Amino acid sequence: MTQTFEKYFVPEPSKYPIFGSIALLLFGSGAAMWLNGVKVGPWLFFLGIAVLVFMLFGWFGQVVRESEGGNYGRKVDRSFRWSMGWFIFSEVMFFAAFFGALFYARVLSVPWLATGDTMELLWQGFAGGWPTAGPDKPDPFTPMSAWGIPAINTLILLSSGATLTWAHHGLRHDRRGQLKLGLLVTILLGILFLGLQIYEYRHAYAELNLRLDTGIYGSTFYLLTGFHGMHVTVGAIMLTVMLGRAIAGHFRPDDHFGFEAAAWYWHFVDVVWLLLFLVVYLL
Repeated sequence: MTQTFEKYFVPEPSKYPIFGSIALLLFGSGAAMWLNGVKVGPWLFFLGIAVLVFMLFGWFGQVVRESEGGNYGRKVDRSFRWSMGWFIFSEVMFFAAFFGALFYARVLSVPWLATGDTMELLWQGFAGGWPTAGPDKPDPFTPMSAWGIPAINTLILLSSGATLTWAHHGLRHDRRGQLKLGLLVTILLGILFLGLQIYEYRHAYAELNLRLDTGIYGSTFYLLTGFHGMHVTVGAIMLTVMLGRAIAGHFRPDDHFGFEAAAWYWHFVDVVWLLLFLVVYLL
């Protein structure tokens, strides 16, 4: 009985990891110098970003060419799926750390500061409760309401998840027009979300006196929503690349993990926002 073994594609050694290392070195050192007032800092920072973009275009372009050339079989596809799964898991733990910090502050730290000897000896008159900037007599601020822009943004992201699923459905049934239109609408909804979030930040700073340095409430609010906004930006870039590839004729109904990976990431961003809306804005 003969048995056929699928070959596992092993690419040639790549030059791009060294470019990635150089980019991170320039990016990190430039940011540190910029924050400390060194004139060359901004130049190194943006040079690092440029090198990183060059590395991403070159390396990902090589992977796309290998994929479209038919070099990847089921084993490579499986390794890609595991890799993307672990990457999203790392992102889950990233946000779990910030949600954990918010939980610790709201449920444990703030009530403890407002009770017993701690309140009597250190922070007399501190009532605790949430939202609060903390016991150190900060400037008054107005917490962000859940209704208005946050609720609209929730509807926008939920709608974007539906349009992306519609695009995926079109791809699986080889309806290219539906694929492209669904991707385009999803990207536009993501951009609209980011625009409204920028407006929300301007409103918070100018009218609510809610800043990044507004105690524990301000720091947790901006860290959670800001990092989520950064992930929406990355997801929109990924989907834009998928749209470009779809226009170029890439992806087949039975072989399109590049699209699926971007869709996984976008749905993850949607779920994180639902949790953010619940625990940061609503509760």
